[in-house]
Amino acid sequence: MRIDVVTIFPDYLAALDLSLVGKARRAGLLDLRVHDLREWTTDRHRTVDDTPFGGGAGMVMRPDVWGRALDDLMLETSAPTVPAAGDDVARGAHLVVPTPAGEVFTQRRAEELATEEHLVLACGRYEGIDARVAEHYRSAGHRVSELSIGDYVLNGGEVAALVMVEAVGRLLPGVVGNPHSLVEESHGAAGLLEYPVYTKPPRWEDREVPEVLLSGHHARIERWRRDQALERTAARRPDMVAALDPELLDRHDREVLAGLGWQVVGGAADGPDGRRSSARLERVAE
Repeated sequence: MRIDVVTIFPDYLAALDLSLVGKARRAGLLDLRVHDLREWTTDRHRTVDDTPFGGGAGMVMRPDVWGRALDDLMLETSAPTVPAAGDDVARGAHLVVPTPAGEVFTQRRAEELATEEHLVLACGRYEGIDARVAEHYRSAGHRVSELSIGDYVLNGGEVAALVMVEAVGRLLPGVVGNPHSLVEESHGAAGLLEYPVYTKPPRWEDREVPEVLLSGHHARIERWRRDQALERTAARRPDMVAALDPELLDRHDREVLAGLGWQVVGGAADGPDGRRSSARLERVAE
């Protein structure tokens, strides 16, 4: 995968040289390039912003400067296409604009972006990038995603770009040493938060590692971890429990969730007209 990040503060992205992303970059698993937007300005002051039409506070980043930058970067790869049959890579450039006004960036979205051939991240500043930029590239046939990493506002898109590059980059083949860890971690395919983890020493500050983890009994350990994931998710993220597919829960899962105040409803002719409804998890009223 190739990722281009465009920003007026390229040094902000220096952290991408560290840890697994930096290692993947040096190993050639990830072609990551950071660009200074001001390289595409044409005036001696290297201006990238101007006052907003209609008035209001702050400044808006100019579409002409962004257009020159994105044209140069996005046209370097093949024309935009969706994956063909038998191909798991979407060809061409996909423009990603971090913005608090965007759709929420989730693990599922990270997984989708990890199938791309080329991502271009446009880091806005001030009041953001002129809205015509996203509109123009979307109408030209490029995939364009405006994404938010949470319900808060940052000074610019650089922090969000760091989050997105790391979340996507670690999903690429060969980046994470043990691929199985990607399955068990929080927000993975199971739809649960990860169970608590422990290491040596077995006793610390009068606290013991749970005995089951020292038993060597792999089936019991796996069941304990699953139960802990269910309990943690129910306590911290009930919205994730409500989103679970009851058809994928075994009898023990359902018993654990019932003890936590969740029950499976629907999935039978339970309506007044006798129609079968989809099974779902609901919290039992206290």
